[in-house]
Amino acid sequence: MSFQSKLSERDRAVLNSIFNPSLSLGEDVYENEISNDDSDDDSEQDDDLKQLEIQAVRFAENKEYEKSLNVLEQVMVLSPNRPAAYNNRAQVYRLMGNIDAAFSDLTEALKFSDKNGKAYKQALCQRGLLHRKLGRDDEARRDFQEAAKLGSPFAKQQLTELNPYAALCNQMLSQVMHKLD
Repeated sequence: MSFQSKLSERDRAVLNSIFNPSLSLGEDVYENEISNDDSDDDSEQDDDLKQLEIQAVRFAENKEYEKSLNVLEQVMVLSPNRPAAYNNRAQVYRLMGNIDAAFSDLTEALKFSDKNGKAYKQALCQRGLLHRKLGRDDEARRDFQEAAKLGSPFAKQQLTELNPYAALCNQMLSQVMHKLD
């Protein structure tokens, strides 16, 4: 039984809404954030690391960010090249408003993921969100395009939102639907 199956659907939805506030309801990327996506090794240490990451996410869920960071530091000491740990810590930094630290950790997550795996895709999406928040739409678009090529539905949604023609089309469609009511 994987650690992901131990979480209830409600737990997953709550964690998704905390770590990914701009996701559509029902879109599930939580598993991408706390899994060691670049290894098929189900070793005891890997399971222990996953459990620590779950603990860190729960601390963050309760806005106990310092505790979450401390647990993620433990993971990084045990496995310093684990991309998911850097991605998770970037999320905590983002929630704390420390954008520079979040960017730094996302850079590490991307480096250690070797341009593949779910942690890579998720780090691209998170970095794209940070770029977007800072008004760097070209950089955001590049990250979302790369993640979309790897199959991320969230990145595809973001690319649509960044497309001015799609935004205009959505606005016109919304106006038409409003007039029909």
